Amino acid sequence: MRSRRTLLALGVLSLFSMGSPRATRSLRAQTKKDYLSDTEADKIRDAATPSERIKLFVEFADDRIQKLKYTLAHPNTFDKNRGEELNGLINSYSGCVDDAADLVQLGHEKQQDIRAGIKSLKSKTQEFLTYLQALQKDGPELDSYKDTLDDAIEATQDAFDDATKAEKDISAPVRKKQ
Repeated sequence: MRSRRTLLALGVLSLFSMGSPRATRSLRAQTKKDYLSDTEADKIRDAATPSERIKLFVEFADDRIQKLKYTLAHPNTFDKNRGEELNGLINSYSGCVDDAADLVQLGHEKQQDIRAGIKSLKSKTQEFLTYLQALQKDGPELDSYKDTLDDAIEATQDAFDDATKAEKDISAPVRKKQ
């Protein structure tokens, strides 16, 4: 599963190098994630470095968590699609976290400077994980989004683990042969 996402991320990043207007329009249609707004997709596309992209995905994930908190705090008894809305927010959050983790792996493999992105991902995933685990224990309306929440917790833990591993590898001293 992780390697498939890595390949997808590689394909998307290779398309970023296309420069013609036609290619840009085609790229926009191909890379638009269903959980990103047009503005968010443009920000990702316009980010100059992988580290900036990672930080943007973390920012977008945080936005989804804030929307989830608001939605859960303001129940609407007349909303028949509330379960779908909650699941959509959680899935959207998971997509952002997964994409950030994929960019960490890709940046690590390409030996790019992604330290700032890793730092952002690690600190925020700890916050996210604390909130999601509390929600898992006694969240309102838990039955309507439990499975999606379990997946989000797993994705968050995986992202944290990936960032931790990459951080250790990046900060490890390189020994020169004598």
